[in-house]
Amino acid sequence: MKTTTRSYPAVTRPHVLRRAAAEFVGTGLLVTVVVGSGIAAQRLSPNDVGLQLLENSLTTALGLTVLILMLGPVSGAHFNPVVSLADRLLGRRAGTGLPPRDLAPYLAAQILGGIAGTLLAGVMFDTAPALSGNDRATGGHLVGEVLATAGLVLLIFALARTGKGSVTAAAVGAYIGAAYWFTSSTSFANPAVTIARMFTDTFAGIAPASVVPFILAQLVGAALGLALLLVFYPTAARTAGDVVVPTQPETTS
Repeated sequence: MKTTTRSYPAVTRPHVLRRAAAEFVGTGLLVTVVVGSGIAAQRLSPNDVGLQLLENSLTTALGLTVLILMLGPVSGAHFNPVVSLADRLLGRRAGTGLPPRDLAPYLAAQILGGIAGTLLAGVMFDTAPALSGNDRATGGHLVGEVLATAGLVLLIFALARTGKGSVTAAAVGAYIGAAYWFTSSTSFANPAVTIARMFTDTFAGIAPASVVPFILAQLVGAALGLALLLVFYPTAARTAGDVVVPTQPETTS
């Protein structure tokens, strides 16, 4: 029986270390935005939780949009392990998406970058690192995480499939900003961010006991999002390499 092996497109992407560095910085700054704005909101509006959430969500939506625009051409601006995992799984058979050798560096950079972002926010606001006491793992919160992650994965890959990459940054920022409000969990939708927010006992924190249930819910949501994607866009695997933002090939002068 003749066997065939799939090869990845002959595109010279930036070196994996550069892309991993972009994922580290991007995820770190994203968490800095989330945690830092949460601390600022808590101090500026101490008696109004609704206003705190509004301040936190608007800042996160804007910050995420800017980070995707800034670092997307380098690494694709995944900033999220479920996005990288979904990209790898979706593009596996078509030979597109994130190459298998790059998955571990991406995941490590995202998780470590997120933790660094929490620590940076604490330094800026003179808040010592501490494990959060904010227990979020209720049934409703976990359903919210499934929904938030499924919607995020479906949105990102649908935009890549339909050639709407130019609006991805704004669309993803808008979705996360909205999901802060329409989900009970305030839309973490990101295992790296979830782990990182464990290390701050502030408005944005999450108790260690809630982290594993949240991540499991996010993985379920990612699987659901991919299933819906393949129902709506059966050929989506062809464009897995354009998620979140197509990385730019290396050029020589």
